[in-house]
Amino acid sequence: MHTAHDREARRLDKLAELDILDTPRELAFDRLTTLTRKIFRVPMSTLTFIDGHRQWVKAADGLDLRETDRRPAPCNVTIALDDPLVVHDMLLDPRFADNIFVRGAPFVRFYAGAQIKVAGVVVGSLCAIDTRPREDFDTEATAILVDLAAIAGDELQLRNLSMLDSLTGTSSRRAFRSEGERLTSLAGRHASPLACAVLDVDHFKQVNDRYGHAVGDMVLAAVADTARSSLRGSDVIGRLGGEEFGVLLPHTRLDQAMGVLEKVRAAIAATRIDTPAGTIGVTCSLGGAVLSPGQCFDDILRNADLAMYGAKQAGRNQALAWVDPAPSIAPTARRVFKAGTISFNAGHSTVNCTVRGLSRDSATIEVISTSGIPEQFKLAIAADALSRACRITAKADNRIEVAFT
Repeated sequence: MHTAHDREARRLDKLAELDILDTPRELAFDRLTTLTRKIFRVPMSTLTFIDGHRQWVKAADGLDLRETDRRPAPCNVTIALDDPLVVHDMLLDPRFADNIFVRGAPFVRFYAGAQIKVAGVVVGSLCAIDTRPREDFDTEATAILVDLAAIAGDELQLRNLSMLDSLTGTSSRRAFRSEGERLTSLAGRHASPLACAVLDVDHFKQVNDRYGHAVGDMVLAAVADTARSSLRGSDVIGRLGGEEFGVLLPHTRLDQAMGVLEKVRAAIAATRIDTPAGTIGVTCSLGGAVLSPGQCFDDILRNADLAMYGAKQAGRNQALAWVDPAPSIAPTARRVFKAGTISFNAGHSTVNCTVRGLSRDSATIEVISTSGIPEQFKLAIAADALSRACRITAKADNRIEVAFT
């Protein structure tokens, strides 16, 4: 029998595999929330996923929401259950009577959530929400909501099998990884150079917040087109998730790769994107790395990712190369996707986080906001039975790099 920690670890592993978080809105999921709202005659419907620290909204109808802290989210309760959660009057349920989403906007009084499952693992929920109590939501209505949630699960599986990203036309994350592993194997077998890069659009969240997600989608498509036209025919570009892209440069030394990345950076910075909100310009941060003997694809991708975050910390709109330090200075970190808890003030203050990188001496974590988090705190990862004192070594957007003390 799986424990709560096992269930959470399996859920996060599946979410990481699906790579659905921080992706733009997609018509297939938008249709499901629209159908849910119309079928049940409710003013709001959401389709959400929850990582280690937040509830992230993939699709919503009647509610302008993108992400919240996971703790007060009713969907946070739903994903821990095997059966749908139906609460006819939130004020009469002790779990939710004092909830901020009940007492404050959007003033939820009725909630019905069905689990979205992929390969038997609960990854999210599809919800019908009303601002008034609903006693008429019966067994038949619940069964219909479960069917709609099952369609969402099927769509997620189909989406993950796709070789192309539907928005940008670049390789999907799965296809990019497959090609990266193939090229890594070839480079090792023939002792040929292989470079990898990670490109991230600077301040993309501000673009979405200011202009809306439709404009954000146009920006991402334009960035992908510009990057692709600046790359060589042998290079491969794929969308890793959200506003982050990966680039593979076969038979390319690091110095040559950085020349290509600088060309990509300059081309994107010079691009003007015509949108309904006006002409928009964006910049990007890039990190490049080259395959070293004995490394696998994850190693080179991780190093490029770290170099990209170095470019962000150095001021953005630049390309930086990963320089392999001595192992004693920077132990190898592995990419992970785990739920964590930050605690300080003698344990009286806690913040949920998602751990994205972990080594013997350091970690990379994501939070809703870095505001109020002190320079030193304790990080706990329940799935690993780990609890370590930390100090912050770097911050970028909502990501924190820490060293264990």
